[in-house]
Amino acid sequence: MDRQATRQRSRAARVIAARIGAASAASMLIVSGLTSSAVAEPETPVTYPKGASATRAGGLGFDTCTAPSLSTLRAWRSSSFSTVNVYFGGINRGCRQPQLSRTWVREATAMGWKLMPTYVGRQPSCVIGRPMHTFSRSDAASFGRSNARDAIKHARNLGLLPGSALYADIEHYDRSKQDCRIAVRRYISEWTKTLHASGYLSGVYVHHASGLRDLSDSYTSSKYARPDAVWMAKWDRDTSLTGWPRTPNSRWAHAQRAKQYRGEHKVTYGGATLKIDSNSIDAPVATVARAYRVTSSTPLNARKGPGTSYPAVRNHAPGSTVSVICQGRGQKIGSTSVWNRLSNGSWVSDRYVSTPSSSGFSTAAVPRCAYPGQVTSGIPLNARSGPGTSHRLSGNPLPRGSLAWITCQTKGSAVDGTSVWNRLTDGRWVSDRYVSTRSGSSWSAPVPRCP
Repeated sequence: MDRQATRQRSRAARVIAARIGAASAASMLIVSGLTSSAVAEPETPVTYPKGASATRAGGLGFDTCTAPSLSTLRAWRSSSFSTVNVYFGGINRGCRQPQLSRTWVREATAMGWKLMPTYVGRQPSCVIGRPMHTFSRSDAASFGRSNARDAIKHARNLGLLPGSALYADIEHYDRSKQDCRIAVRRYISEWTKTLHASGYLSGVYVHHASGLRDLSDSYTSSKYARPDAVWMAKWDRDTSLTGWPRTPNSRWAHAQRAKQYRGEHKVTYGGATLKIDSNSIDAPVATVARAYRVTSSTPLNARKGPGTSYPAVRNHAPGSTVSVICQGRGQKIGSTSVWNRLSNGSWVSDRYVSTPSSSGFSTAAVPRCAYPGQVTSGIPLNARSGPGTSHRLSGNPLPRGSLAWITCQTKGSAVDGTSVWNRLTDGRWVSDRYVSTRSGSSWSAPVPRCP
């Protein structure tokens, strides 16, 4: 502990410009919680495999116990909803899922729906309501791990790729029992670490008066891994994602919140009626591959990176189908600098793929490639207009625990042992030193190099 504190004090003066701009060195030294790139709680890094990318959803969504039929989803495309929740597994899942399959996931995504996967696993022993399979203080950690492993298995079977956020459903519980509060934190911590180790983001559905309160109270605790996103239930019909009870707006602050703002009610679109709960969303959801056709007249090379300087790993015949998970920027080919990342991790130029746009990003159909990591700095992390401390500050700083939605990495000015800077999906830059990527001092595969 003393050695870590000494190291933090000695580096403080070197990184003032990167971290806090005009703040004084003295003020920086008294800030608690300054940490290096996270390797432990609360900001555990996600180990993204090469065929991974995170997907973000915004706007309104709905959840219903049984996944709707594809015909109902087609009818509901005229609705104000763009995301649908699916209860994809767990011992306490209350409804059968005759529709839910790999084909359903693929077809729903092709229609334009984003999916919010929820796993109804073990519940706290003090859960309020019907009898359920539960966990206690003594076995919460082991059930958190085993439930997460089971969730990953179900997610893979459905085609929910690494980079997806998987949400653990934690129902309302009696938080007057201290052992129960500790059990919830242990369960979610192990759920989070297990998902992160396999390349998935961690989400949790919680009641505003129990789970949200306890996870917010332990937000900076070094005992528990922090989930990447929270989905709160509070049926007040207010869609706001800020001003939550006992949860400062600086917690889960950057595309990390969803709110179930209205309980079960009937809604009809296109002649199809469902009983739904309504949600407001700005959070990570599922990543699903989309099938597109190769349009080139000769075999299309798939490469290790987004440019022809990267070696080819295979080629795709004209007219064949490729599985696209996201789009990033790379070498300009013809009229476009967009490259598609495939589900096997390779890249192909969008110039020769039948995505909706041949000259820019297909924003409505294909998400941008992103590899989020939580901000680890004890004070808000400044974002800049370029990869270095000489560039101007840009937008609001990112509070601790915010997701830095990284799209690529490049070399910039040195900050406490690393020259790696992360470009975010909004075009801003942050030093990799204070983001929980796989490396705090070098490149973090599979994040591509910025062109």
